[in-house]
Amino acid sequence: MTGSTVEAPARRGFLKAAAATGAGVAVLATPNVSRAQTTTLRFQSTWPQRDIFHEFAGDFVKRVNDMAGGRLRLELLAAGAVVGAFQLLDAVSAGTLDGGHGVPAYWFGKNKAFSLFGTSPPWFGDANQLLGWYHYGGGEALYNELLNEHVKVNVVSFMTGPMPTQPLGWFKNPIERPEQIRGLKYRTVGLAADLFAELGAAVVSLPGGEIVPALERGVIDGAEFNNPSSDRVLGFPDVAKVYMIQSFHQRTESFEVLFNKGKFAALPAEHQAIIKFASESASADMSWKLQDRYSRDLLAMAQQQGVQVRPTPRPVLDAQLAAWNRVVQKYEGDASAPAAGPFFKKVCDSQRDWCRRVGNFFLRYEASPVISYNHFFGAR
Repeated sequence: MTGSTVEAPARRGFLKAAAATGAGVAVLATPNVSRAQTTTLRFQSTWPQRDIFHEFAGDFVKRVNDMAGGRLRLELLAAGAVVGAFQLLDAVSAGTLDGGHGVPAYWFGKNKAFSLFGTSPPWFGDANQLLGWYHYGGGEALYNELLNEHVKVNVVSFMTGPMPTQPLGWFKNPIERPEQIRGLKYRTVGLAADLFAELGAAVVSLPGGEIVPALERGVIDGAEFNNPSSDRVLGFPDVAKVYMIQSFHQRTESFEVLFNKGKFAALPAEHQAIIKFASESASADMSWKLQDRYSRDLLAMAQQQGVQVRPTPRPVLDAQLAAWNRVVQKYEGDASAPAAGPFFKKVCDSQRDWCRRVGNFFLRYEASPVISYNHFFGAR
């Protein structure tokens, strides 16, 4: 009796006070409502501010910020804001940056196998098949093995954004024969650097924002970056007028979104899911947006800026394929080279198995778009 007599007034007093303020009732009714403050992560791209690639990074960031409803915010920075483009992986791993947007080929100096997930040999039909292999053919597990066991970096990665075939590049004069590549000072990255070295070029690897100044000063004789929109805004038509399209040096490539592993693990599960699904959403949107932008900019360069757009001749394409054979054979068998030997071959074998089956399906299953295009638009 004594206990209940004492407890009842206390309880009635608590409820009376709660009713007066409203606050206590809210606590009791919804004990699991999150009151966490906004988590802000610094997220740097590897692209100049004006490049469409930085815009693609911004499209991903906007999706994350919109879906997180103010509880998670990515702060987008351009290349060089904190570190240079080629230093992004190390900066994210060390926690200097929380995350970033780049391409695996930019890390190939650490391990040649990085390029297999970016500038792979041209056995994939297109970059969407590369992403298909990554998500459903064992590629993601292999990439995690590369990150965690071989390079030992403290990051988590999401592959996103399939890119079309990249052009052979920009030159003062047309490239009509493989022999013209010998001795050429040429910019590219990833395994494409090994490919052009096999063709006799003197290869220079530069980030996107440094290519046009180097071409203008004569530090390099030719260069590729990626696509008509990037090339146009970076100023390639101002320093060269020959634009060679179609090439096997970078047939397929995708972007990569990176986060520091500790920072990512500390996020709530719903925020981790937002990042994953935002990368997939941005990937689809990019594949649609580039259709509009790339086609417009290619026409504008040809019609308004005096650029000669030329297809790469078949002898050069054949020479590239032969050089690819030598590059792959070298790194599958040379255990003394970074990333060479068993792991490099393990990734190549996985990709070849996927491409034999998936490539065969699409080649057999689909009629050639050349036939239908020429039927409707060829006369124009």
